Amino acid sequence: MSNAPRLTALDALHRSLGATMTDFAGWDMPLRYASERDEHNAVRTKAGLFDLSHMGEITVTGPRAADLLDYALVGNIGSVGVGRARYTMICQEDGGIVDDLIVYRLGESEYMVVANAGNAQIVLDALAERSQGFDAEVRDDRDAYALIAVQGPESPGILKSLTDADLDGLKYYAGLPGTVAGVPALIARTGYTGEDGFELFVEPQHAEKLWQALTEAGAPVGLIPCGLSCRDTLRLEAGMPLYGHELTTALTPFDAGLGRVVKFEKTTNDGRFVGREALQAAAERAETSPPRKLVGLIATGRRVPRAGMAVIAVGGADATVIGEVTSGAPSPTLGKPIAIAYVDAAHAAPGTEGVGVDIRGTHEPYEVVALPFYKRQK
Repeated sequence: MSNAPRLTALDALHRSLGATMTDFAGWDMPLRYASERDEHNAVRTKAGLFDLSHMGEITVTGPRAADLLDYALVGNIGSVGVGRARYTMICQEDGGIVDDLIVYRLGESEYMVVANAGNAQIVLDALAERSQGFDAEVRDDRDAYALIAVQGPESPGILKSLTDADLDGLKYYAGLPGTVAGVPALIARTGYTGEDGFELFVEPQHAEKLWQALTEAGAPVGLIPCGLSCRDTLRLEAGMPLYGHELTTALTPFDAGLGRVVKFEKTTNDGRFVGREALQAAAERAETSPPRKLVGLIATGRRVPRAGMAVIAVGGADATVIGEVTSGAPSPTLGKPIAIAYVDAAHAAPGTEGVGVDIRGTHEPYEVVALPFYKRQK
């Protein structure tokens, strides 16, 4: 079996645009086209175009599709209306997070589960295994879709010029079938940048036509192609977790401050779902002895914190380790380095004094803030 990275339907187009490519979760993906800062700022102020075809689509169909997803995932999926979407997680029996997911309800008994690229096979295998005894089919649809996202304040206007779908009626966390630039698409409005925007699931053969149409429609308002690098700084400013950084199998949703996605009140399957007992224990622990909390850190200096660096309480001669950075980068919007970190509850309140990050032996001072760092003006 070859270990060559997988290519998206837009691979040749990215190369023709001079993209810097990188191996991401087994896929060859554009890291940046020109300037990461320009791409980031375009999404914040105008619009950016992303190839997200590395995401993993899994279709679940059948009379008991909803029951299967209620059992396999922590969310109450049976309560999602047709045409709506939900952010949820799949956990291990011990409560550890396998992946965070978006589930779209496409029809009465048809759902699309979208997993992170690096976890798609693991999620697919887990759903197939958990489907035993349910009248439902789990199908690998990763090759059936290309995924293009247009994000930023100008994105509704750009898309409106190419479709007669009711975009105004399309709420946040919803999806509807439509035609964009003559291409049949599932039009979703979820996003991972902190901005308004749309995700277009299309057949791979139509991806290039759609990308070109969006590029032309967006040119007058400043839309540019964007790579994975600015996607990371955008989601970081928006305080959105990234699997493998803020979310891992060593953490439960309650450790990550995302306990709200776990729905103990589900009544399907007699309330049973994978990880329920462990998650109930984790919920109780979180109330009595709070675990480390996920916080934002803003640098007072110029040095950039990176994942894995120790967060410290600086006091007197000693520095005590009180946490760990999970993601860090320079923030183009704030003009300063920022980080997301897990820190002990005693040091997690915004404005806590005396917190720093150990950057290669130097204790750099940081300000503790509530997430997100950036919220768009509605």
